[in-house]
This record gives sequence, structure tokens and C-alpha cells, in this order.
Amino acid sequence: MTDNKHLDLIQQGVFVWNEWREDHPRQEPSLSDVRLSGADLPGVNLIDAKLLYANLMDTKLTGAKLRGASLQNANLSGADLMIADLSGADLMIADLSAANLYKANLRGAKLENADLSYTNLMCTDLRDADLSYTNLSDADLCHANLRGANLSGARMINTRLFYTNLSHCRIYGISAWNLHVDKTTDQSNLIITLPHEPTITTDNLEVAQFLHLLINNQKIRRIIDTITSKVVLVLGRFTKERKTLLDAIREQLLKYNYLPVVFDFEKPSSRDITETISTLAHVARFVIADITDAKSIPQELERIVPDLPSVPIQPLLEASASEYGMFSNILRDTPGFSRLFAIRTLITYFNLSRKRSLLLRKLWQ
Repeated sequence: MTDNKHLDLIQQGVFVWNEWREDHPRQEPSLSDVRLSGADLPGVNLIDAKLLYANLMDTKLTGAKLRGASLQNANLSGADLMIADLSGADLMIADLSAANLYKANLRGAKLENADLSYTNLMCTDLRDADLSYTNLSDADLCHANLRGANLSGARMINTRLFYTNLSHCRIYGISAWNLHVDKTTDQSNLIITLPHEPTITTDNLEVAQFLHLLINNQKIRRIIDTITSKVVLVLGRFTKERKTLLDAIREQLLKYNYLPVVFDFEKPSSRDITETISTLAHVARFVIADITDAKSIPQELERIVPDLPSVPIQPLLEASASEYGMFSNILRDTPGFSRLFAIRTLITYFNLSRKRSLLLRKLWQ
């Protein structure tokens, strides 16, 4: 609970408060549950103060001395904590969303389960801080020092990490997506295991979460094995008239224990879709491409074939149709088509139901 005497003193302003602190150095201020939202308190001396559940939303605390303060469950959203000293402070479950912590000292602070989303943490000292299970989504940690910090279970989505020191951080269970990193980000010796387990380190934050799943989850390992050995990418413009072909390919692939991934192009593909297809082609066992009435297919094949000469590609063409203009150049100049199949396959759609088992079996045997 808030000590009314202490509340009255701090409401008189920073000068009166700090003078009282100097005269009473052994007293620990009791300001739990205090409501000081929007207050102007730059440079205030709150060392070792009890501020549990305090409402400090949008409070100006520039250069404040909060070393060792108890701020569990405090609301500091939007607060200005630029160059504040929060070293060793307890900020568990505190709301620091959209706060300004530029050049703040948070060394050794406890931030477990704190909300740091959209927070400015540029140039902050977070060495050895406990950031486990914090929300750091959209936070700016550029030039921050997190060496040895505990990021276990932290959520980092769209987080900026340029010139950030993440070396020796513990990152077990981290969720890291769309991070803004480059060669200036120090990701050395990231620890992906629990303290009581044999130490395993890696040097890439986004890869680390995948490695931990791979090591500890047998189901994930089976899924990866399935993807790398059984995926078949099927490309084409499967209009209503040619839907029978799509169904036949799917049925037969499933019978042979393959996993068909079908892309149906009724419209020209965007750049994003092209990149997705290229990614899938990298893990595919082989590719089936229906080049009849080709629209987007030439664009996809020009992306896949030169980059992946080891991936077999089977072109399909309706008997009554002709190849698109550049197809012969791709067939002649790139090994991707000829590695498994040397000639094109002609398919008569009207007779597919009678001949498809024999014909399709030849495609992947």
C-alpha cells in the first residue's frame, strides 16, 4: 500500500522528494498502487522504492534513479525512461509497451513476462537481465547490449536488432519471426538448452528455435523426413475442363505414398507466389508441370530449372496442344528436364480415365 506521507512528498515535486531522500537515506519509499500517470518526475530518486502495481503510464521519468526498485505489475506504458537507471529493478509482468528506454540501464533487471512491445530499447544495457517470456514484438533493440540475458520463451516478432549484442543469451523456447538482423548483430554462442541440460549453442536466432525442435521432437524429425523425401510439387492451370487431370495426379501420387502440393494458376502469379514455389521446389522430390495453355508456368520454370538442376521435372502437355515458345530452349539448355525424363509426355484428356493408371505410373517409377 502507498504511504500517504510518501505520496504527499512526491506530489510536491522532484526537488522536495529528492531532498527528503537525501535526508532519510535508509527509508525505503512505499508507493505501491500509487497513481502518478502523466506526472513530470525527471531525475527522481526512487532507488529501492516499492512501486508494485503503480500507475506510471505516460510519466516523465527521464534520468530517474530506479535501481533495485520493485515495479512488479506496474503500468509504465508510454513512460519516458530515457537514460534511467533500472539496474537490478524488478519489472516482472510490468507493462512497458511503447515506453522510451533509450540508453536506459537495465543490467540485471528482472523483466519476466513483461510487455515490451513497441518499446524503444535502443542503446540500453540489458546484460544479464531476465527477459524470459517477455513480449518484444516490434521493439527497437538496435545498439542494445543483451550479453548473457535470459530470453527463454520470449516473443520476438518484427524486432529490430541491428548492432545488437545477443552473445551468450539463453534462448530456450524463443519465438522469433521476421527479425531485423544483419552482420552487425552479434548472435554468437546462443544457448538453446535449459540450464540443467548439456549446453548446445548456435549462432543464429531464427535457426536456433528450429534446431531445438529438431533435437527434442521426434514428430518434427518425421515431418522433415517426409518433406524432403515425399513432397511432389504439381504446377498448372487447372481449369474446369482439366480438373480430371489434377484429380488423377493427386490420387496416384497418394497411392505411391507421395505428398502432392498443388499450385493452381488461374491468374498470373505474383512475385511472392513465385518465391514460395521456388522454396517448395527446393524440398520437392520432383516437379510435375502442366504446360498446356501456359500462363504463369513459364515464369515458374525459368525460376526453378536453372537453380535446381538436380530436381527432376516432368512436363505434361495435352496431345492436341503445342508447347509455348520458350519451352524448347529450357528443355535443351538446362539439365533439370532431362535428368529423369528425356522427352515430353503427351496426355489425351478424353482417354485419361482408361489409361491414367499405366500412364501416371510411368511418371514416377
